[in-house]
Amino acid sequence: MSRPGHVTAGRYAPPAAARELVAVSADGSRLHVEVHGPEGAPAVVLSHGWTCSTAFWAAQIRDLARDHRVVAYDQRGHGRSPAAAAYGTTALADDLAAVLEAALAPGERAVIAGHSMGGMTVMAAAGRPEFAEHAAAALLCSTGSSRLVAEAAVLPLRAGRVRTRTTRAVLGSRAPLGPVTPVARAVLKYATMGPGSAPDRVEACSRIVHACPAGVRHAWSEVLAGLDLDAELVRLTVPTAVIAGRDDRLTPVVHARRLAVALPNCVGLTELTGTGHMTPVEAPEAVTRAVRELTGRYLPAASGAPAASGAPAAPAASDASGVPVASAATAASGVSGTSDAEKEKTA
Repeated sequence: MSRPGHVTAGRYAPPAAARELVAVSADGSRLHVEVHGPEGAPAVVLSHGWTCSTAFWAAQIRDLARDHRVVAYDQRGHGRSPAAAAYGTTALADDLAAVLEAALAPGERAVIAGHSMGGMTVMAAAGRPEFAEHAAAALLCSTGSSRLVAEAAVLPLRAGRVRTRTTRAVLGSRAPLGPVTPVARAVLKYATMGPGSAPDRVEACSRIVHACPAGVRHAWSEVLAGLDLDAELVRLTVPTAVIAGRDDRLTPVVHARRLAVALPNCVGLTELTGTGHMTPVEAPEAVTRAVRELTGRYLPAASGAPAASGAPAAPAASDASGVPVASAATAASGVSGTSDAEKEKTA
């Protein structure tokens, strides 16, 4: 089956996988899985978000696969994974568990990174035995655990019931998105990306999102509208880093700050100035660097090498320009992480 909906040239064109396999979830749903990079290298598992596909991780795969074994999979109904009879957080957890079992050797550990709904997948699976067996550390990227629709700012309306109802209706529309036109690109950029996003990045995201079937998009929107993973979040006890864009309208940065406070073992919060929701595409170097920091700290250099002992100190949190932001401790005390220079600009 051909891969739908992606650019075919340039940095954001998905690289060819070293091998492909099918993982079978608990309810029989089949999941398309790709493996990139050398066998025996430190493992990374990538879980994409709502309306996306493995193509969304193209920049990370291209970089990491030089010296990591990268596993990426299509969420059910997305990319090359067929639509399923059931959608929900249990399905997200089941699917990730199936991918871990299919792609990793028994006892093999990996850094698991999730963007948006992929981050919610990581939270949902945190209590699963497969996750405990295989997760060495995690990266939560542009995601949240609850109140997604109420706090989304994709519409230029004042926060409140009207905005919440309208946002749910818009995000949950069953209408096909149609071809990628200049207007479609402008709408997607406004709703999901930072104002300075380059045209090639907007094009890459637009192609991927428009390829998601309308019925699948609607089914998952209903799951996200009622999402509450706050209880599951506290089960995510592996070292976990959080990264988010300060211009994210879909999951505003307040979600990332809450995650940093609530996580039992948060090892860093990074806020990216000028970046929206599509962080792996908008800020590929920052996201890749976050993954590499985790693999360097929590995975052996090669298969069979001894794992590092002891708990490493948390890396300094910063934005893409190196501006310090709130750590979990300062966020708990109400510090927003905005630098003095930024405060002066907004005063």
